[in-house]
Amino acid sequence: MSSKSSVTTSENLLRIKAPAKINLHLEVLGLRKDGFHELAMVMQSIDLADYLEIKSNLDGLISLTVDNSDLSTGDDNLIVKAARLLRNRAGLDSLGANIHLEKNIPIGAGLAGGSSDGAAALLGLNSFWKLSFTNKQLMDFAAELGSDMPFCLQGGSQLCFGRGEKLEPLGNSGDSLAVILVKDPLTSVSTPWAYALCKETNGSTYLKSENDFELRRQRLKKENWLIPLSALNPPPLKNDLQQLVAKATPSVQKSLELLSELPDTIGIAMSGSGPSCFALFPTFTLAKKVLNENRRRLEEFGLDSWCCSFQPKGVTLEP
Repeated sequence: MSSKSSVTTSENLLRIKAPAKINLHLEVLGLRKDGFHELAMVMQSIDLADYLEIKSNLDGLISLTVDNSDLSTGDDNLIVKAARLLRNRAGLDSLGANIHLEKNIPIGAGLAGGSSDGAAALLGLNSFWKLSFTNKQLMDFAAELGSDMPFCLQGGSQLCFGRGEKLEPLGNSGDSLAVILVKDPLTSVSTPWAYALCKETNGSTYLKSENDFELRRQRLKKENWLIPLSALNPPPLKNDLQQLVAKATPSVQKSLELLSELPDTIGIAMSGSGPSCFALFPTFTLAKKVLNENRRRLEEFGLDSWCCSFQPKGVTLEP
């Protein structure tokens, strides 16, 4: 990913695509010295995306508007945080931008929507303001702002270690694979709560040393389903938070039950800390057919649903 873009803007407007992610593998290894959990994950970008539109202003202010009233547009929004961090590191406090977020990824869903929006702000404003930060610098900024944000910046299919910020690309994105994704719009899950519950329930079995962490990382790297990701050798979906969250969250339990009843799936799982869940399919065409045949049943149980293909990239500037 280049920090300089050849994209031209229309009427001084830049549009950035910010895809969601799912977790094909989420393993909680133990606690780090900084208090965060040490994770071993495989994350995958999918074609469900928010969009940022950036326009210039002359007053030196960073202004954010959103088409979803449930989202804050204040200092706690990762888009605003990313914009201010980028401006501060550039040492150009006079830079301003009017940013509008078109929100399609559900909020509090375990799909890294907020992190992807923040990553889109980093990529987009670096281009829009004609800054010269390198991809490595943008990745460092992203890691400062959130554990999922570096992945969202790069995207595709990645091994993710540490808090999730240490990435190793798999070099493929299981291009034919697709998911049916479901979420109860009335349910959200706090990520800190989910990990606190994991620590309370499973803390006694956590790995204790960096050597143990590294052995587990190496074991994941050697799994034969990783390269290539394919329907012929599908990933054995794993999420160490799933059972805990499902037990405390009825909509997650119901989502997993309904997905398990769908035909032709090659795996089901919860994404991240939930409550979004997904069923994996060998092709987008098949996933779309199954969703069309079962959408009404999912709606009867109050679930929103999407059909999404795997994507090879994270945030991107729109042509």
